[in-house]
Amino acid sequence: MTDSIRTSGIRITGAGGDEIEAYLARPEEPPPSGGRGAVVLIHHLPGFDRWSKEVARRFAVDGYDVLAPNLFWREAPGAEPDDAAAAARALGGVPDERLVGDVGGAVDYLRALPSSNGKVGLIGHCSGGRQSVLAACNLQVDAAVDCYGAFVIGDAPAEFPLPLKGLEDKLADLSCALLGLFGLEDKHPSPDEVAELDRLLTGHGKDHEFHSYEGAGHAFFCTDRPAYRVDAALDGYAKIGDFFAHHLG
Repeated sequence: MTDSIRTSGIRITGAGGDEIEAYLARPEEPPPSGGRGAVVLIHHLPGFDRWSKEVARRFAVDGYDVLAPNLFWREAPGAEPDDAAAAARALGGVPDERLVGDVGGAVDYLRALPSSNGKVGLIGHCSGGRQSVLAACNLQVDAAVDCYGAFVIGDAPAEFPLPLKGLEDKLADLSCALLGLFGLEDKHPSPDEVAELDRLLTGHGKDHEFHSYEGAGHAFFCTDRPAYRVDAALDGYAKIGDFFAHHLG
């Protein structure tokens, strides 16, 4: 395998039949016999930004077709990521139903590619971690990764900028194996919330694997933020690589 990839900005059909922006990253070499797996990258609360696209390219180098939908496109088409994120927050964020529709459109797009082996995984960071779990509970996918998603367990407090609800009542419908990567210094989700999520998934008989890192808080994967923790991020990427290889081929 080489690390040569190609990228493009495209439009896909999202929730309600809306056309939304997305970023596609794909290996240039032909897929193996039987096709290759694919990944939907659900961007974090800061939006459809440079770092999110860097992560998409990383997974394309690993051999996957990767699609990152711009979840804030309707609020601010063509705007800078910070402005689009602010506009989306001002309107209460992305409604859960719309998120599921947009991610479902991305899954459909990837499965329709000639290179597809039919398997699609989800990964999200921050708000995208919660949305990865949400989407995996509402769509038929093959793997999901939750990177420190807040309010999977418990509702957001009143002072939080988004009115997010916990997903406890949806976990019985999780359609795939879940990998969770968390920081022990994080407050949202806290270690107690991670433990409760583990307990609920175990009770539902759901395949899941959690890892929590000493010295890491929220956003430890994000290289352009002070919260970045290189050791936790590198180990996390190794675990994601093994997880996707096992479930996506």
